[in-house]
Amino acid sequence: MEMHENQDIRLLYQALLALETEEECAAFLEDLMTRKELCDVAQRLAVAKMLSAQAVYSKIVEETGASTATISRVNRCCNYGTGGYAKILERIGEKK
Repeated sequence: MEMHENQDIRLLYQALLALETEEECAAFLEDLMTRKELCDVAQRLAVAKMLSAQAVYSKIVEETGASTATISRVNRCCNYGTGGYAKILERIGEKK
């Protein structure tokens, strides 16, 4: 990754950390992403929430509309990733 890409990513992290309300977050994300991108990210979080509740793939597909490939990717991140999904679900009160 090039130096400016690292700086750009850090700027994004700083921007997210600077948000203070749900309204600010919604406004920023709606400006930042297309509606489809926002829905895709939200879907991944919903999948992670259901996986943490031990839901089976078929139920997750039915309730979220996510593909099995997306569910598999999120599951891999939940089990072998950096712990980001678990941390955020814990913080927003969606504990296992």
